Amino acid sequence: MAGERILIVDDEQGMRRLLTRILAREGYDAVAVESGSLALRELGAEEIDLAVLDIRMPEMDGLELLARIKDFNPALPVIMVTAYGTVDSAIKALRSGAYDYITKPFDTDEIKLTVAKALERERLLAENRYLHQQLERRYSFDGIIGGAANMKETFEIASSVAASTANVLITGESGTGKELLARSIHYNSPRKDKPFIVLNCAALSEGVLESELFGHEKGAFTGAVATRKGRFELAHEGTLFIDEVAEMSLNAQVKLLRVIQEHEFERVGGARTIRCDVRLVAATNKDLAEKVRLGRFREDLYYRLNVVNIHVPPLRERREDIEPLARHFLNHFSAEMGRAIEDISPRALSCLLAYEWPGNVRELQNAMERAVVMSRNGMVTPRELPQDIRDQDEICLTVPERGGGLTEILEDLERQLIVQTLRRERGSQTRTAEVLGIKRTTLRYKMEKYGLHERTE
Repeated sequence: MAGERILIVDDEQGMRRLLTRILAREGYDAVAVESGSLALRELGAEEIDLAVLDIRMPEMDGLELLARIKDFNPALPVIMVTAYGTVDSAIKALRSGAYDYITKPFDTDEIKLTVAKALERERLLAENRYLHQQLERRYSFDGIIGGAANMKETFEIASSVAASTANVLITGESGTGKELLARSIHYNSPRKDKPFIVLNCAALSEGVLESELFGHEKGAFTGAVATRKGRFELAHEGTLFIDEVAEMSLNAQVKLLRVIQEHEFERVGGARTIRCDVRLVAATNKDLAEKVRLGRFREDLYYRLNVVNIHVPPLRERREDIEPLARHFLNHFSAEMGRAIEDISPRALSCLLAYEWPGNVRELQNAMERAVVMSRNGMVTPRELPQDIRDQDEICLTVPERGGGLTEILEDLERQLIVQTLRRERGSQTRTAEVLGIKRTTLRYKMEKYGLHERTE
């Protein structure tokens, strides 16, 4: 990318002029100085993207200057320029952190290519550093929405265990955010710069699961056309998150136990033993202790996985988190879809708070995504929410947007009230009349008046 600022340091004026001209033609902003002291002054005063240093210079040679630069800015890419007879010095420079070296006399294309590759590498490294910082912020415990007392306890345990190497078992209903918590543990651990690998055991046959865990060699089975690394190998020095661990067969459990105990495995169809250093975080929505009692899950594996247990409570047990989560999802999907949906109406919020949320946070997320898609007036109202959420003990009515007199509006609200109560009572006119405090004959009259008849939709 043109415009990067490159510092050239060489005591020979002719070399400084040559390098400046070559790099300026490529669109770089080249700055040339004749000594190490001037180079350090320039580095302290200006933003430099890359440095090109001659190794042999009086006062301060290139190796000493390289060391000073790395102390000042370890990420700055440095290219060394050396005469043919001092290649050993260039190799020392590589060991000290230089990106590459070129020898005099050099080809013009060589210096251009080396500079371009060094800058591209630094761009990729900078992007990688930025992404890691974003991941750390996204998965910080402070960034997870959960103000309820039981969630604070969950975060405290997770935060304490993150710094250790202990295996963790996360329990909780589907949709509560077990994988999010597992990622937070990883990105707040000493392994945060290493891989976080996910394996979901649900719907995987025993043979496929074994291959996914340990990999396979070429020709190990029909369809194994190439050697493939498994999740343990990919997660080396990082974290392996095994979701739905209760779905593992007993045979697969034996093999998993061996890896945990021995820290080694063989690929399917292979004989070479592969060592691995992996931290395990497992999750399940089942009662593993009950499965152990019934003989469906190995007791020894259970205790190996359950060194630290973290339970994620269902959303219905932390209702104070519903509103902040709903607003978070509203803002997220509004920005993602370019929609100006600014708020949730009080009646819609009442519906959200009254609902039992069998699908937990995932269901709330889906409901708010739907609401953002369906909203037409910059506000989430009950009409944008899924029907199950509208049909709560606290009946949610929607004030008509169209004009009309008070009588017409009241009739519209009365019709909504009857429809929603019928739905909640599963079409029972007797129970609906009791809830509304009217006679069953009155209910039938009003149903006919509003054209409902026997319908409840």
